[in-house]
Amino acid sequence: MKLSTQQPLGPAPLQLASMIDIMLVLLMFFILSYKFAEEERDMKISVPTVQDGAQHNQQRGEILINARADGTVVGEGKEVTRDGLHARLSAISKIYKTQPVRLRGDNECRYQTIVEIIDVCQKAGIWNISFATQRPKPQP
Repeated sequence: MKLSTQQPLGPAPLQLASMIDIMLVLLMFFILSYKFAEEERDMKISVPTVQDGAQHNQQRGEILINARADGTVVGEGKEVTRDGLHARLSAISKIYKTQPVRLRGDNECRYQTIVEIIDVCQKAGIWNISFATQRPKPQP
């Protein structure tokens, strides 16, 4: 029986090119996913201000619903009807029972519009609803 007489070669060399490549792909993924989350915010909306309030950290998978001053509802970057919103939220709530929804209502939005959106969420089985506010701008 012949035994191997070779000496061990030592530790394997570290492949830096592969690691750098993977890090760049991950960096691009996080930058792009952050940009898509920011695009869901409707910049035409000026949310109400509050003096005191908890800093909100966006929850993972949170759905943003924007209510404009003219009563239109924007979800996922496009205008939706109440029925379209209900269908979308119903499909999501069947899969994710505790789906979080963040409602961003414009300062000038009618209260009735906000109540209608809350009603649509409840009919779709979504109860985890939060409201967006902002701190007032400091006086110069």
